[in-house]
Amino acid sequence: MNLKVKAKMVNFVPLMSNQKLKIIDIGHSNNSMEKALSLLETTVSQSSFEGRIRAIKIITGHGSGKLRDAVREWCKEQEGRFQAVIHGEDYTMFNKEAADMRTDCDLRSDVDFGRENRAVTYIWLW
Repeated sequence: MNLKVKAKMVNFVPLMSNQKLKIIDIGHSNNSMEKALSLLETTVSQSSFEGRIRAIKIITGHGSGKLRDAVREWCKEQEGRFQAVIHGEDYTMFNKEAADMRTDCDLRSDVDFGRENRAVTYIWLW
């Protein structure tokens, strides 16, 4: 499914109706940093308000790492707003928050678990 944001396409991975995970790919959308972070804020706010989504997987891509760093800095600035922020490289069975989020959100089939993928960041909502 594609959504238009100010004449630029944004990729969302469609969800099955029972899933608690929303995946947003801002790393491959060709948006400016400002627009990507604005889209992230909008997605987080809508997901929190609706209450159905429990976690958001943010794909920032591998590139230079500037977007990844900006997303993680934004998450830090939002301290207390989320149950946890889990970096892709920490999304393993050895991270208690990652394991708890997987259980809470029923994410057994998430392909990035245990792959130490720095191109993704997870937000676990309250």
